[in-house]
Amino acid sequence: MALVVLAMAVQAQPSKVLNQVDFSRVKIGDQFWTPRLERHATRTQPTCIDQIENKTARIRNFKNVASGQGKHSGICFDDSDVYKALEGMAYSLVNHPDKQIEAKIDEWVDYIGKAQLDDGYINTYYTLKDLDQRWTSMDMHEMYCAGHMIEAAVAYYRATGKDRFVKICERFVDHMMSTFGPDKRHWVPGHEEIELALVKLFELTGKTEYLDFAHWLLEERGHGHALKPNERLGKAYYQDAVPVAQMTDITGHAVRLMYLFCGMADVSAYKETGYIKTLDELWHDVVDRNMYITGGIGQSASNEGFTKDYSLPNASAYCETCASIGMVLWNYRMNQFSGDAKYIDVLERAMYNGVLAGINLQGDRFFYVNPLESAGKHHRKEWYGCACCPSNITRFLPSIGNYVYGTGSDALWVNLYMGNEAKIDIDGRQVDISMQTQYPWDGNVKLTIGTKMKKDLKLRIPGWCKAYTIVVNGKEYKKFTTDKGYAVLKRKWKAGDTVELRMEMPVEQVAADPRVKEDEGMRAIQRGPLVYCAEEIDNVASYDSFLLTPQTRFTLWQPDGILAETRGIVADNGSQQLRLIPYYAWDNREASKMKVWVKCE
Repeated sequence: MALVVLAMAVQAQPSKVLNQVDFSRVKIGDQFWTPRLERHATRTQPTCIDQIENKTARIRNFKNVASGQGKHSGICFDDSDVYKALEGMAYSLVNHPDKQIEAKIDEWVDYIGKAQLDDGYINTYYTLKDLDQRWTSMDMHEMYCAGHMIEAAVAYYRATGKDRFVKICERFVDHMMSTFGPDKRHWVPGHEEIELALVKLFELTGKTEYLDFAHWLLEERGHGHALKPNERLGKAYYQDAVPVAQMTDITGHAVRLMYLFCGMADVSAYKETGYIKTLDELWHDVVDRNMYITGGIGQSASNEGFTKDYSLPNASAYCETCASIGMVLWNYRMNQFSGDAKYIDVLERAMYNGVLAGINLQGDRFFYVNPLESAGKHHRKEWYGCACCPSNITRFLPSIGNYVYGTGSDALWVNLYMGNEAKIDIDGRQVDISMQTQYPWDGNVKLTIGTKMKKDLKLRIPGWCKAYTIVVNGKEYKKFTTDKGYAVLKRKWKAGDTVELRMEMPVEQVAADPRVKEDEGMRAIQRGPLVYCAEEIDNVASYDSFLLTPQTRFTLWQPDGILAETRGIVADNGSQQLRLIPYYAWDNREASKMKVWVKCE
């Protein structure tokens, strides 16, 4: 119980405008997300467990360390996939208790504990290969793996109250802090992740040394302290060219950058760092000049990251699934500091398009790379040698409830629209909220307030929404004001009050910034938060020849077969038709060409 008491003592974060309502308080239930969460439990999670236990050596590496026999197999950072899968399994227990999954977690934690050395160190690669070489290269992901282990342990403690895994992590962090820090060795992690994880451990335990260590690691960047970086890739690849507070341009590996930004934001919630102003300026560099319409980031396979501003090739777009997850994580943090809906607009774009494209409709095959055009040879796989994306999406999906609501000193914020029943702590009282909607297929949302509430209600008006109506208790409500993309409803709420947000959701033709030469003379189709694409399988006659015009008519289309749960769009220019499906749903049938951007007249 001590951990819980300490965790409650560090909840106050005065630098934030709103705080997250944990997904454990939000039970998702609607036609769009519920089937996905069910498939996560029945298909995605078992797929990852099978790969980790039976089809690859990831768990076997831990067993080999524990037994003192055998060698390491796989990549140096394969431990991280075990930890990410564990985090997802822990999240799934919150809303779907399962004794078998809990027993499986305990089994894996036991292997991890037995693989821990006497000095606290855990890393199967170095323990089985050559322990003398540990902590000699920034590029070997030791702290990256440790960060994912910490996130998994915190998630499992919050799900079950079991603290053994947390104690294992604390021993490892103690080892790191005895090795690195002021008046000790310098260190720059090659792949960021440990920074945000240390803040989570601080929030759970109340131990400020973990927060201080995260801050120290961030401040180590840009001073020439890196050990054995890849000289070909350069310092910018590792976000190590300048101190983080002085960054003016995004550089390097996209996923690492997102995790860096998350760590900077998390530390800034408790310390005066100067990072938030820097992050806000960098946000414009990411979103205004280097983000695809799908919310994907990272143009190039050569560095798994960024190249030149406005250079956004479609067929060779990298857009790693992990990077889109990173966009969700970072943008939610930025929203908490600002109360600005523009960050949730980007979060939503990345989630519904860039993230969901990373997993098939059945929940058992994955994309690592998410291009916006394909010649028909890019396909989902059951697993990857570098399996960061399958394991990452496994931990992301069961936690989507994290992003629906927020609470501030004066308001309850509604950020995302998905059916749910929520129990939210406001001023020490539980407020019950339910949401009914068929979003993203329909723009109508109904909220029912089950408990009286004195807070304002702030409803995000998505950036794509040009016309909307608000109805309170059956009557149109015009007294609201708007603030940073939110409709603000000020009144004393009674139990049983209803609020309806009715958003028009027309089909739009979207033009790229004219500086994006790859999309010159083309348009993308979007409806609500969803970006659409055309597959040749649906458009044998018109795939290459169809031209969009200002007069093109759009009608909704209901695909069949495996796409039956989606909604399509038919573009009709009078002489030809082009059938489009949500981008996230492509490559779920036979091999086919695909494109997001369509030629226009």
